[in-house]
Amino acid sequence: MPKIKHIALSTQDVDKTAKFYIDVFGMKEIAKLDGPGARGYYLSDGDINLAILNFKNDAVAGVERGAGWSGIHHIGFQVESLEAIAERLKSAGSVPRDDINQALGVGHGTHRTANVEVKYVGPDGVTVDVSESGWVGTSPLA
Repeated sequence: MPKIKHIALSTQDVDKTAKFYIDVFGMKEIAKLDGPGARGYYLSDGDINLAILNFKNDAVAGVERGAGWSGIHHIGFQVESLEAIAERLKSAGSVPRDDINQALGVGHGTHRTANVEVKYVGPDGVTVDVSESGWVGTSPLA
């Protein structure tokens, strides 16, 4: 069965965005790119490739969004400790999405057996889910 191995984020500040995912989630820089269509980084956690891209023109970005658009809906990270990641997120300037957490009945102090436990704001307004229990259909942390 196919497995998710790549997520791409379109951003206006590739350095800031890459630094966030490296500093907070420990992703490793695999490559830095500056081609005719985009500049940015390829990061990896060993299982997923995360492209951080700034598109140089509307055609390569997709005309429906254009080169100035930033985002993806959300990205989920399974973590060993919600408390430890909360400190790292805070240090990186990230805050909990209390509005969404309340609407979903999730957040600090609640526990779920699968899927998101707390949502935060990442760079460019991308929502970042964190969970100790992981997501349905995914392997546990090694």
